[in-house]
Amino acid sequence: MIAVSPKLGEFLTQATQTPDLETALWRVVSEYLSMKNEAINREIGGFEAKWQMSFVEFVRACRDDTLGRDIYSYDVEKDYLAWERAMTLKRHYETLGAQWT
Repeated sequence: MIAVSPKLGEFLTQATQTPDLETALWRVVSEYLSMKNEAINREIGGFEAKWQMSFVEFVRACRDDTLGRDIYSYDVEKDYLAWERAMTLKRHYETLGAQWT
């Protein structure tokens, strides 16, 4: 069991407008996961709009050398790594969310 200070417990129940600490913690974690997913989806959407394709298509275009740009350029590699990171985090948070609910 996790112990929190009375001050933190009171803050959590007031901030979440819930009657007890356990419900407040569930709400905080649930909302956190939701916000993380929304932020990651916005980031992924930005890459999809920029490159006019999904990540799978982007990877395939890089692999097949059909991207139309130097795949080893800084901009392409930077986007590739950031997009891959976002996709990995999306799967991570979706897995956590599925376990949490």
